[in-house]
Amino acid sequence: MSVNLFSGFAVRDLSAAVAWYEKLLGAAPSFYPNDVEAVWELAENRFVYVIVRPEDAGHGVHTIVVGDYDERLVQIAGRGLKPDEVEDYGNGVRKAIFHDPDGNEFGIGGLP
Repeated sequence: MSVNLFSGFAVRDLSAAVAWYEKLLGAAPSFYPNDVEAVWELAENRFVYVIVRPEDAGHGVHTIVVGDYDERLVQIAGRGLKPDEVEDYGNGVRKAIFHDPDGNEFGIGGLP
């Protein structure tokens, strides 16, 4: 079974959001489908996007799980972002929580 993902965050300001997500994700958007959206391809057929919808901004909560958790956090810190919270579940699972300029929560999880 193939699984594809297209998951979005509502934001107030596209330029501010793109600048922040470039730091978090380490790359410019993969493409701009129109003048109110920017899209990053995280892995084949798995996308995260921001869309200008001021009335909905700041209510998103998404988490990705990566195999290189520690390395990923070092890279993100090198681009000027640090997690707002770090959770350790005691079973080896960890999660770093970041908030974009609108307050959307982007979590990065790591498995044992």
